[in-house]
Amino acid sequence: MHRLVGRRAVVAGSAALATASLIRPREARAAKALTVVLESEVTILDPHVITATITRTFGLHVFDMLFAMNEKGEIKPQMVGSYDSSPDKLTWSFVLRDGLKWHDGAAVTAEDCVASLKRWSVRDPLGKMLMADTASLDAVDARTFKLVLKQPFPLLLEVLGKPNAPLPVMMPARLAATPADQRIAEPIGSGPFRFLKDQWRPGNAMVLERNPAYVARKEAPDFLAGGKNVKIDQLTLRVMPDQSTGANALMAGEIDYMQYLPFDMLPVLEKDKSVKLMGLGGIHQFQGNFRLNHAAPPFDNPAVRKVMWKLVDQDATLTAIGVPERYRSKTCPSFWMCGTPLSTDAGAGIAKVDLAAAKAELKASGYKGEPVIILEVAGSISQTASRVLVQNMRDVGFTVEQQPRDWPTVLARRAKKEGWSMFPVYSNGTDMYSPLTHFYVAATCNDFPGWSCDNRVPELMKAFTRAATLEERRKIAADIQVVAYEMVPSLMWGQFTIPAGYRTDLKGLIQSSYPMFWEVDR
Repeated sequence: MHRLVGRRAVVAGSAALATASLIRPREARAAKALTVVLESEVTILDPHVITATITRTFGLHVFDMLFAMNEKGEIKPQMVGSYDSSPDKLTWSFVLRDGLKWHDGAAVTAEDCVASLKRWSVRDPLGKMLMADTASLDAVDARTFKLVLKQPFPLLLEVLGKPNAPLPVMMPARLAATPADQRIAEPIGSGPFRFLKDQWRPGNAMVLERNPAYVARKEAPDFLAGGKNVKIDQLTLRVMPDQSTGANALMAGEIDYMQYLPFDMLPVLEKDKSVKLMGLGGIHQFQGNFRLNHAAPPFDNPAVRKVMWKLVDQDATLTAIGVPERYRSKTCPSFWMCGTPLSTDAGAGIAKVDLAAAKAELKASGYKGEPVIILEVAGSISQTASRVLVQNMRDVGFTVEQQPRDWPTVLARRAKKEGWSMFPVYSNGTDMYSPLTHFYVAATCNDFPGWSCDNRVPELMKAFTRAATLEERRKIAADIQVVAYEMVPSLMWGQFTIPAGYRTDLKGLIQSSYPMFWEVDR
């Protein structure tokens, strides 16, 4: 899932530059190469098996999708050249674009796409819903496959083109034969970049190169849709020890792009004429969440979970993190992000900070003093968010145990039903703006870390997918949120922007909270 950001330590100029000098100097780099620092290191290379956004970023460069979302939220064909449906919307036929090839040189076939969709759907909540309404999914010929539904599924294209992890990326059928609970052996896609395994140095750098066989669409690039023309030869993903080191390296010209800049260095970065900041609002903002583990005490108790709504202070949390006013939203009660079409305050009446009431409710809940074990990503802004909540929890009577770890360890620990109670994260607005994509609501009653379940939600989700109009979807989304406030799958700790930074000599960099390095040139 989600995000982590390195330490916000202030590094003195000389020390920072000394660290930055470990990075290969600009003169030694190829003219058409970029070196970038992303939110974290890429450790999992299979976009079907995890909701981690760093894996999604990797997946969007190395793999490709049948459909993709544009800046307006519209779904457009990507690998698909043409498609049609029967008048009753039950039979859909998809024809792949000509000339698509895997990175190993083999042609992309309809059989590959069928196998990919079936594998992806095992782990993805939306995929499961689609397949439950699917009567058959088969290849017709080398470039055509057909999907037959049991009943209309109005959001079919939105599901096939969703920008949310796990991504419905296509891969060769031999890789898609890998069980969905195991990772693929090698990341072979058909995307605009190729992964260079022999140049991968875990803990240091990963190298992607331009895919010379990639056939870009003719349309102009538009968020994740349209043409993806790669104008650089090589993309190096560097691993940094902390944010301050990365920010100083950016100002020194040792790296070209940094996904998340440290808030405490923004005043310096804003004055540097060689650096440009990208701070976007709306759906490009992030939503912070505390994910609760419903499978183990104390949050297996609904009464204990509900106490938590009275302890999360969004304004205090964003202030503690250091988010400037211009990069944050006011307290947002909507699971589906504020400022989006489905935004609502339905059910939010219980989410009022009130320590006295929380203390009384906790005493009446049956809480037995079990430790609340919080998995925190060491040095991250989400760890700072956790500290604000922890103080309130202790003040009302919770026993709290904080366990700082690195992100890979948190990912491994959260997969187990015991040994943890909650973890703080933050996610793209594109992940959280709908019940269908919000990690913790969409996964209701699914085998997903946290294991929250209220049987009303899956039925409401089905109704949401079958709703024909936006107004119908708005009403159902509000109904789902009312249940979510009762169920407490997660607690929102704020909506905000983290600016990215890049060198001013870069041209054509797509303005998005998603790092995208097709079209960029220098």
